[in-house]
Amino acid sequence: MIKIPAGKIKRNMKRILLLTALFYQGILFAQELKQIPPGSWVTCGDDKALVLDPTRSENGRPVILWSWDNKEATELPAEYRKLLHPLDDCKPVLDNRKLLLTSSGGATILVDIATKQVEFYAHTPMAHSAAVLPGGYLAVANSTHPQGNSLELYRYDQPEKVLFKDTLYSGHGAVWNNQKQQLFVLGFNELRAYKLDAADRTHPRLVKTQTWVLPDVGGHDLSLIDGNHLLVSAHNDVWIFDIAAGSYTVFKPLEKVPNVKSVNLDKKTGMLVYTKAEESWWTFHIYAKNPEKVLNLPDVRLYKVRIAPEAR
Repeated sequence: MIKIPAGKIKRNMKRILLLTALFYQGILFAQELKQIPPGSWVTCGDDKALVLDPTRSENGRPVILWSWDNKEATELPAEYRKLLHPLDDCKPVLDNRKLLLTSSGGATILVDIATKQVEFYAHTPMAHSAAVLPGGYLAVANSTHPQGNSLELYRYDQPEKVLFKDTLYSGHGAVWNNQKQQLFVLGFNELRAYKLDAADRTHPRLVKTQTWVLPDVGGHDLSLIDGNHLLVSAHNDVWIFDIAAGSYTVFKPLEKVPNVKSVNLDKKTGMLVYTKAEESWWTFHIYAKNPEKVLNLPDVRLYKVRIAPEAR
């Protein structure tokens, strides 16, 4: 008789239970992905991150291509299980081969899609968004917390080591603009731009170059449309920000829609994908326009959704 180690049995049982739960939430197509397919939707909430195929999602029931649960992160220090709940941002990065996750529970991690191994982790108080920067750096925007309200810089080969920190009240957004070679970050009532100064690798820093006041308070989300335009959401509305002009224009498709927690526009296809607070700060739905679609995940308290970009 072949004796299977107890630890392996326990891990397999956890995976079976997770897959069973996901089956009831949506249609599960288990795949050994190495890369998140461009155009797929990545969403997160509670302790789960999911990759969805919107082209095969019908009648409100999503097709799940890939999933990750914080219970799978057995390589992390034990305290991270609590810190990784709830997940609040989930960005495909590094040619869509990695997933950058933040949690308002107090952590930021980088997960490899193929192996599901955590390759970077840091305790980031009330983290709400993060961005990968050139040269192996990443920036994290932390929201309201005694040790938060900050913008932090890390190298993703140096877990838990803060290299630079700036104050940022109610940090909610972080986006790297490759065309401008700038980091844009969103706070409670302002949008900022930073340059990365990594000439001294032992003391890299982010240099603030410009600040713009938001047209509303309560900055929620920040995403890139193209090299000169950003989408910004706050308490009561959504705007397009023109970087060159330094001006905001109301985003007509979501005009006067309050509490939009995430908003993404695929400029190439015209598809708009977003989430908005409905139950409290979370929702069980993902909304899309061009084409119109609503996906339901009734067992996950969702916060944000992202469209996977073309791999570069």
